[in-house]
Formats: sequence, structure tokens, C-alpha cells
Amino acid sequence: MSETVKATLSPGLIYEYHDVDFRGSIERVTYTTTNPQGEPREKYANVYLPYGYNPEDKETKYNILYVIHGGGGNPDAWLDCCKVKNMLDYCFYAGVAKPFIAVFPSYYKEKIARTSYNAEAERDKVWDFMPELTNELLPAVEGKYNGYAAGTSPEALQAARAHRGIGGFSMGSCTTWFTFLSHLPYFRTFVPLSGDCWEFGIKGGSLYAEKTVEHLCEVAAQSGLDFNIYSATGTEDPACESLVPQIEEMKRHPEVFTFSEKGDTGNLHFYLAEGQVHAYEAVYNYLYTFLPYLFS
Repeated sequence: MSETVKATLSPGLIYEYHDVDFRGSIERVTYTTTNPQGEPREKYANVYLPYGYNPEDKETKYNILYVIHGGGGNPDAWLDCCKVKNMLDYCFYAGVAKPFIAVFPSYYKEKIARTSYNAEAERDKVWDFMPELTNELLPAVEGKYNGYAAGTSPEALQAARAHRGIGGFSMGSCTTWFTFLSHLPYFRTFVPLSGDCWEFGIKGGSLYAEKTVEHLCEVAAQSGLDFNIYSATGTEDPACESLVPQIEEMKRHPEVFTFSEKGDTGNLHFYLAEGQVHAYEAVYNYLYTFLPYLFS
């Protein structure tokens, strides 16, 4: 583990650009899905492959993290808006974390013409994405790249859940919470950043905190599966007003959610970054803080 990253999570951890010679590559994977009307649509996701990845080397397996954009974004959003690729290149080269594959998809079924923000409509789009995530996106990615899944059937994908995570920013965070509720058998690691769970409505983390957390507890308990949640937001981020109450309510259920300020113990981790706002430049630093622990 790098000296810059300690077991105790630090809200002030900031990544600085490094000129790294050992750079990973970006590819696109395409697949076919359907829009809400049942019409076929071609989509793509950006796939980050760490330096040294060899498609012919089937013996070397990689964990896979799916990273979802915020409202109005697309598969290019994370790569365009922050130094996330350089951060991954450096951290893997420096040994801060074991190299993994990162996938940047979109929860939108179709290209959008961004005119105004409608929270209810965004929530519906996330729900529409849930079947696509496991039925089409996961098979497209993990049938091509050297992850741990032995195949692309639901059984094979679920058997490799310990080596798969999902996270995102803003509506991507909402997508992450919905994935916890809908697809826990497929994912073990969850990284919801600057966004609460909207299962029961907009700003559900504050307006429906008890109901939301009760449902999260029910899903986790009924599954009987282990998991890890790494969540964060900033004190100047509007998402703070709903995410913090949800996390505090989750802490009241240690029989399901074991909170820890250390990244390598417990299954619920959260920090509040002083002064940080609702922006990719903030949330990729949260990802930087969590990076060593995601698949440990």
C-alpha cells in the first residue's frame, strides 16, 4: 500500500497528476439493448485496461469496477471531466492498488438532448437500466475481457461477484444503490458517491430515511451475501443533505451494516470531505481514497 494512503480513511486525500510511463489503454465495447418501447438500440461503454493487460493471457484475471456517470452524462463523462485515467495509471504502477479493469457505461437508453433536469425522469431512466446492466452489459464486457467469470450465464456471473464492483457519481450513485437492491448476487463492492437511494422517492435518504434503510437491510439480510459499501460526499455538496441522513440511519443497524472508519474492516465506510462540491473533480478523489480497499 502506498504511504499516501492509510488504513484509516482520510477526507482530505487529494490526487495530484503524475507523469506515468506505464499507461493503460481505453477501448470501447458495444452491445445491443432495447429502449423502453422495446426497440433495439446499439450502445457502447468505455473500458479501461491497465498497463500490461494481455488479451491472450487467460491465466491472469482482473477484478472489474463499473463506474456510472451523473445526470446528463455519457460513457465519456468520467474520462472527460477529471484525471481518473491518470489516477488509475499511477496507482496501479505505484502499487497503491492491484490493477483492475474499469468500465464506464451509461444508464441512458438513448442519447439525450439536455434541456432541463427532471429528477423523476432521471430516476425512471435508472430503473430502466437495471435489467440491461446484468442481461446485456455484463455479458458484453465479461465475455470479452479477462475477468473472473467463467462464462456469461447468470450463474457464471454471480459466481464471480466477489471480483466485481459498481460505483458512480450523483445519479450514478443512485444507480449504485438501485444495483444493491436489484443485483446484489452479481456485485460485492459498491461505491455510491454524492448521491442517496431514491427507491421510495427523490431525496429518499432524508425524506424516507427509515423506510429506505429498512428496505436495504431486508435485501441484504435475505440475500445472505457479504458486501462492502464505500460512500462519500462533500460538505458543500447538495447531495450531503440526503446522503448523510441515510448513512447515519444505516449505522443504526450494525446487525447488517458494520460501520468502520478503516477501509479494511467493516462493510460500511463513509466520509464527509470538508469544502468539496458536487463535481467530478471532487468524487474522483473519493475514489482515489477508496481504491486500495475495493477488492482487498
